[in-house]
Amino acid sequence: MRTLVLTLILIVFSVISLFVGVADITVADILQWDAEKMSLITISRIPRTVALILAGVGMSISGVIMQQMTQNKFVSPTTAGTLEAAKMGLLIFLIFVPTAGSGLRMLSAFLFTFAASLIFLGIVRKIRYRNVVFVPLVGLMFGGIIGSISTFFAVRLNIVQDTNAWMMGDFSGILQGRYELIYLSLPAIAITYLYANKFTVIGMGEDFSRNLGLNYKAIMNVGLFCVSLTVSSVVITAGAIPFLGLIVPNVVSLMFGDNLKKTLPLVALSGAIFLLVCDIVGRIVIYPYEIPIGVTVSIIGAVIFLILILRKR
Repeated sequence: MRTLVLTLILIVFSVISLFVGVADITVADILQWDAEKMSLITISRIPRTVALILAGVGMSISGVIMQQMTQNKFVSPTTAGTLEAAKMGLLIFLIFVPTAGSGLRMLSAFLFTFAASLIFLGIVRKIRYRNVVFVPLVGLMFGGIIGSISTFFAVRLNIVQDTNAWMMGDFSGILQGRYELIYLSLPAIAITYLYANKFTVIGMGEDFSRNLGLNYKAIMNVGLFCVSLTVSSVVITAGAIPFLGLIVPNVVSLMFGDNLKKTLPLVALSGAIFLLVCDIVGRIVIYPYEIPIGVTVSIIGAVIFLILILRKR
């Protein structure tokens, strides 16, 4: 029932997203099959809405996986240096292979994200006292180091303008033919659902997982693969979207529990709805101009993040 309600809400906001923008499109335009308006919908509005949904689903589920792997509710791609690693991967290719296509940039972002996630998990395992707030703070510092290195080289090589698009999420440039790489997140999402019960178990600790006969390291690698593939595909398509993988899983967990087999669809749908709402708000607030979705998500996400931390104290 909850899944059905969220699905209906998602459909409603998806339809609204198709009609909100600089160019006015009405239901009458669609019924009359206005060629110009239909072209705008198929080239711009539908790709943007699809990208928003996939990014919302992917980033939210990535947050769930990272929280299970670290056994910490405040870990996500935002607080573990994952987004910064993806941006560094893109920067490296921009420096050394400036003419590289999207596929090679995607590969670079994936490899850097995977490596950074391994390093972060290694750091977390070395922490003796895993305080609920201390671990994400370590992740933020780790991400800050990666981000500072990227910024240094971007400034040094005078390519700051070229990297700005990846620093702040923005779906305004999504067009047909320029967003398809985000579909690579679909296999990762499917794998996550198939491994939902196993991710739930590893969230209880390595010893517990091994006692139940699970290959802890293999499942962790599957989780890292899913997170890296999803984050890199989202970053290369629309840029970094902060806090999404943090707040949505936590809100769903507070309301419906931690059984991923049951809550994963709720997390996915909630993430897509949240991102659609933020994007629609960003298009309306200073119409006919737009606020980048990274700004709206950051503002709302930061407030919810602080509330969650204060509630955990």
